[in-house]
Amino acid sequence: MATAVPGAASARDAAGSPPVGAPKVLSAPSSLVGLSPELPRSVIEASTSRHSHWRPERAIYGTASHDNIAIKGAGGTTIRVNEIYPTTDGKPAKGPFPVIMTMTPYGKGSGGSSGPGTAQNPSGGSATGGANNYLVQRGYIDVVEDVRGTGDSGGSWGLLDPIQQKDAIRVLHWAARLPHSSGRVGTYGPSYLGIDQALLAGAVGRHSPLKAIFPMVTANDPYRDTSFMGGLLDAEFSTIYLGLTGTLNTEGPVTDTLQDQDLLDQLAQTELDHANGLASYHAAFTAATLSGAPAAYDEHYWRQRSPQSVLARIVANHIPAFLVGGEFDIFQHGEPINYAELQNAWAGRGVTAPMRAGQDVTGRYQLIDGPWEHLNGSSVDVDYLELEWFDTWLKREHTGMAHTPTPLHYYDLGTGRFDETTTYPFTGGHATRFFLGPGQTLAPSRQQAGSTTIAWLPSGSPCARPVDQWAMGGVSIPSHMSGLMAPCADDDSDSKLGPGQVSFTTAPFASPQAIAGPIAATVYASATTTDTQWVATVDDVTPSGLSYPLSEGALLGSLRAVDPARSWSSHGIMVLPYHPYTLASKHRVVPGKVTKYQIEIYPTLATIGKGDRLRVTLSTADTPHLTPLPAQLPDLAGGVYSIKYGGITPSSLALELRKP
Repeated sequence: MATAVPGAASARDAAGSPPVGAPKVLSAPSSLVGLSPELPRSVIEASTSRHSHWRPERAIYGTASHDNIAIKGAGGTTIRVNEIYPTTDGKPAKGPFPVIMTMTPYGKGSGGSSGPGTAQNPSGGSATGGANNYLVQRGYIDVVEDVRGTGDSGGSWGLLDPIQQKDAIRVLHWAARLPHSSGRVGTYGPSYLGIDQALLAGAVGRHSPLKAIFPMVTANDPYRDTSFMGGLLDAEFSTIYLGLTGTLNTEGPVTDTLQDQDLLDQLAQTELDHANGLASYHAAFTAATLSGAPAAYDEHYWRQRSPQSVLARIVANHIPAFLVGGEFDIFQHGEPINYAELQNAWAGRGVTAPMRAGQDVTGRYQLIDGPWEHLNGSSVDVDYLELEWFDTWLKREHTGMAHTPTPLHYYDLGTGRFDETTTYPFTGGHATRFFLGPGQTLAPSRQQAGSTTIAWLPSGSPCARPVDQWAMGGVSIPSHMSGLMAPCADDDSDSKLGPGQVSFTTAPFASPQAIAGPIAATVYASATTTDTQWVATVDDVTPSGLSYPLSEGALLGSLRAVDPARSWSSHGIMVLPYHPYTLASKHRVVPGKVTKYQIEIYPTLATIGKGDRLRVTLSTADTPHLTPLPAQLPDLAGGVYSIKYGGITPSSLALELRKP
């Protein structure tokens, strides 16, 4: 069942008239535009049972806050929180009220106060912290925590440091015992705040006060979802993120002290603690990673910080989770996998396996995946859904959310509609291969043997969607809000030129077909160097020649090893090759030897219209998104790759297709 997005047509009109024959996918980034996109009513309704009679409460409470409360974290470190609570006539309301909680590394801000119906921070609070007044005004207590080493909390910060979960458990139990608290707690928040929720839900026991979570734009595996792609460093996002956190960790305590003089006596020690974090993480850890230390591989460091490692425990702890993701989010890869693994754990299946067609599902684990970049996905207006979700699990109201028959709500980039479905990979998909061939063709049958050559380049065309995607929407969002198409993000035709890449294109589709789920490119090639660098992009090409980017994947050739037990296959065709990316799995490329490379391309749901063509482009660079480590450059420099196709070297593109 598919549901249209209200306002999509007007958003397309605002972006100007598309070329004749342009795919509807052009409207995807602008159909839910701005930093607080609204969800279609139909998607909200599909998140619950068809017989639900739940209606949201009115905003009957004012809000007030106690700011910068000191709580003793792990090892005695001071962790500071804001408590925002409901008021009646300016006094604390009696309750008891459930508690919602979030843990932010970006500064908790101030709780402030307001009267009924005048929420200061709509849309569930800001993407970086701040009060969720919408829920407080409807009978919730909100607790916002500064993560260790950030804001006004003591200690030194490290990315998703496991000690942060020990701090959060202490804050969780403190929050459950607050005056006027019911003792039941839920968590909310996007990005880092969402990853924190998953890790906390896996760290608590089965009888914890934590009863539900609502993570938005959340990784499954931070190593392969955003820090590295195919074993190659995600330099664009990492540079932006290091600058953001370093600045906030230094300036936040000073700014907050100006607003709360009680923090002045501790300012010097707080700044010293935070400076230690800059030295140990931002400087030392970064330098070690760039030198090729174990943190450059998917080893123990990243596994400690991976939500994937705790998803089965979340289910075992009976903690339901409502997920929100974005198809152009930095966590595009992991969000549908989170959904599948939670559903598998609930069904008693192996967590890392693909879901089966017809598998029983539960509304306890849901995902909305829309046409959003990271900033848009972080800011989706989920007030109504969060209220219904937390009313279900914290107030124990009979909303019907546990009984929706379609807990997976995924936007089809081609039709401009949300598909209401159940399983991932998507129901109705059939694994299909398109083979590379002469004349840069892509065909459903194996082609005549041949080869083509590309050269490794240290940089490539910056005109491509990844520039915008790993800038978190920094290009497309301002463009679409101005009523314009975003160059490169909406049309990357100009990026398909040059000696470092080659494209293969199908004949026009005779009827619409939907690409539905994971994608893999298998490339047979020889090289003149002891390592190779591969980038694969998939596009929808219109009859007018416009090329719309759908997804991308990458692979460092020396990390080409595949773990069959973790890979996903359909009808004997591998659609998701799982690479360990460990130091032990690393094997140098033998110059001159034909080698098989299986490139994982991030998933999508996109209907290719009748008359449109499908294109895969193989290149050797993605600037500025992906950057080899300095230690990898000598093995890549000067490389010339001979891509083989047909005969005994059937290079191909594998994906799941289904009728829309």
